[in-house]
Amino acid sequence: MIASDLFVHCLESEGVERVFGVPGEETEDLLFSLQDSDITFLPVRHEQGAAFMANVHGRLTGDAGVCLGTLGPGATNLLTGVADANLDKAPLVAITGQGGLERLHKESHQAIDIVGMFEPITKWNTQLNDPDIVSESVRKAFKTAEYEKPGATHLEFPEDIAGSETDTSPMDTRDRVRLGPPDAALLDRVRALLEDSDRPLLIVGNGVIRTGATARLREFVEATGIPVASTYMGKGAISDRSPQSLLTLDSGDHQEASDAIEMADLILTVGYDIAEHAPAGWNKGADTVIVHIDSEPAEVDEAYNPNLELVCDPSTALTQLRGRVDECGTEFDETWYGDLRSHILADIDADPSESDSFTVRTVLPVLRDVMDAEDVLISDVGSHKMQIAQNFLTYEPNTCIISNGLASMGISVPGGIAADLATDAEVVAATGDGGFLMNGAEIETATRVGCGYTILLFNDNDYGLISEKQHAHRGESFGTKLTSPDFMTLAESFGIEGYRPEEWDELEGVLRDSLTNNAMSLVEVPLE
Repeated sequence: MIASDLFVHCLESEGVERVFGVPGEETEDLLFSLQDSDITFLPVRHEQGAAFMANVHGRLTGDAGVCLGTLGPGATNLLTGVADANLDKAPLVAITGQGGLERLHKESHQAIDIVGMFEPITKWNTQLNDPDIVSESVRKAFKTAEYEKPGATHLEFPEDIAGSETDTSPMDTRDRVRLGPPDAALLDRVRALLEDSDRPLLIVGNGVIRTGATARLREFVEATGIPVASTYMGKGAISDRSPQSLLTLDSGDHQEASDAIEMADLILTVGYDIAEHAPAGWNKGADTVIVHIDSEPAEVDEAYNPNLELVCDPSTALTQLRGRVDECGTEFDETWYGDLRSHILADIDADPSESDSFTVRTVLPVLRDVMDAEDVLISDVGSHKMQIAQNFLTYEPNTCIISNGLASMGISVPGGIAADLATDAEVVAATGDGGFLMNGAEIETATRVGCGYTILLFNDNDYGLISEKQHAHRGESFGTKLTSPDFMTLAESFGIEGYRPEEWDELEGVLRDSLTNNAMSLVEVPLE
């Protein structure tokens, strides 16, 4: 067979069901090999959208999402979404075309060093410069992308290699590399620290969700009564219905979670990655003892220098630690943080008056009421992301998807496509007017492939988060103002439902209708 056929057979062996991408001349053999396979090639409107779709697919499923671009501008357009997946620890395999090897030693049309360009934003990447290395390379790309900590990998496929013959076969897939159990002696030391502690606290990150440790975390917290503050990407690891949940680390206008961290005399971080949330934001230089439980050692950071590190499977660590706590009968007083949690919830649940204008913060409780616990909210990046992270109550893992590694604008609309295809839940893609128009063209992709989800568009005609920060620093903003099209006309032009509620009594009905109509909808919420 030719190498492109082998490549696609390798993708099938890896369980790939769809490839998101933009076609190109140099990927012609690969595209026609996909045509004859069980894999769906899903053409999108921009390579960045393809990478974001693969990114969110990987985040939700744990299986590497796959995106495709051609050489030159096709490859450069993939970069942001690939880098976002890598910093968010989402498994992704990117594929790019390339010109024939005979012209890569010299300056030639659209030829740039794609492998060199992808080097700093991937876990591993290579050029397929021989048809007989295709099988090994595809297997390594998926294995590397998916094991802890997951991330992005990249394969460059020159057009002459894609059309060359080979008699090799796909490699068999194997079970993923599993993390080992924690060191028993270190667990005993953690138990001793807990015995000496009066106010322990857990900080949990996305690693808890990725490694499937959510159930063990909840059992440990329920048994011990230790409070939990989550990173933005750890939302849902502990249900916000739990009396132990203090929501997220950075609590914005309500600083109770920060107060609890300052009051704690022992902090256990589980699945925490400093790319999600800088430790200087919560560790204020106190001498609090910190225990790090994760799949990798802690990154060296002046504000994060744990006293103990358990590099292991977080789920096993929580199970064995709970057993040790049960054996020694350690009990913790839960009253020290109860009022803090009550204040957080009271602040979130405050009802606006009918005369109040819409704000992201006051709209979120209405959105929460109309969404089921298992429904998925994909947040774009902007001022609304901060409010969603801090004030949107989340009950299940992977139901509030926030990018806070690279934190790139434009992820929610294409991310909604991936979420709608990967889950049976209702999906809401929350965005601002700035992020929406970066990848809003993917609405056409969504309608073409039969997606039905809600785009919740907060419109303030501004790069609002930057404007807020400038006002905080300088008392004014510059370079942030925007103008927007008529979004209702735009929705109509795409053939989707458009809603623009003006009053509070309209909002709940509009959101409920948009979530239940099984069609693409755009709900514009005007902000003053």
